[in-house]
Amino acid sequence: MAQFFVTGARGFIGMHLVRHLSEGGHRVAGLGHGLWPEPSARAAGLWPWINGDVSVANLRLLQKQCFTPEAVFHLAGGSSVGVAIANPLEDFHRTVLPSIELLEWVRQDASTTKVISISSAAVYGNGHFGQISEGAALTPSSPYGHHKRMMEELCASFADSYGVDVRIARLFSVYGPGLRKQLLWDLCSRLAGGANTLNLGGTGDELRDWTDVRDISRALVHVHQASSFPNQVVNVGTGRGTSVREIAGYLARYWSNEDRPVPIGFSGITRPGDPFSLIADPRYLDASGFAWSADLEMGIRDYVSWFRSLPEAPW
Repeated sequence: MAQFFVTGARGFIGMHLVRHLSEGGHRVAGLGHGLWPEPSARAAGLWPWINGDVSVANLRLLQKQCFTPEAVFHLAGGSSVGVAIANPLEDFHRTVLPSIELLEWVRQDASTTKVISISSAAVYGNGHFGQISEGAALTPSSPYGHHKRMMEELCASFADSYGVDVRIARLFSVYGPGLRKQLLWDLCSRLAGGANTLNLGGTGDELRDWTDVRDISRALVHVHQASSFPNQVVNVGTGRGTSVREIAGYLARYWSNEDRPVPIGFSGITRPGDPFSLIADPRYLDASGFAWSADLEMGIRDYVSWFRSLPEAPW
């Protein structure tokens, strides 16, 4: 049995990762924002839980309450390009400051602890076509991407200067049951509200590397366990690009359960900060032995089923 901390464990990916670790027989403690009563946290696979900032003081408190972890999965931070554009200072405080607090705690109090820092394909920015390698130029086009890049640079600095064992996992487009924002949530919310058509921004041809959160949980544990990755950075993506048009089409079809799903249209206007194409070059993850298992179309079906099961859905 291994012992882990998960920052941001109350979030979408964090909840899935905690469950995956717990079901694997590991002990998990967490830190982040959100009330989480002990019975609910234990049922989710985690205890203790500290509701607060990722800071040296709170990490020391968590360490005192339970253990020094083998590794920390660092998921705390901003999670939305749109929110970061609307409030860049808040996104900076949510992403950059917690990261240096965590790294400083490892340096001072947990020198044997590995850090798996969760970054984003947003660090690559615009101008990339086809698969993007870890060595590609980083030209983020939004505050969100810039702050993730700053977080990565802090990780590299602490690794070089203090020997902190850090791995950076660049995630691409993560989806799955429990996601209450972004494209799939927006489309389901509109359909649940009675929309007869789906009018979206962009052209519909924008490409993303869609990854099921259940696979992501396995992949993050694999990144921790694998022997090494070049420069401590690894793309966590499938290498397959799927257009927004295709994703919306899958969702509309599974929502309607008919041969004639809701019509979908696109404005042709792209939101600032949104690259046209973000597709991983997964060669290093593939070479390390990881295998993706989720089927994208079935994953969209699962998401629709999950949304329909919500008690607050406006039927």
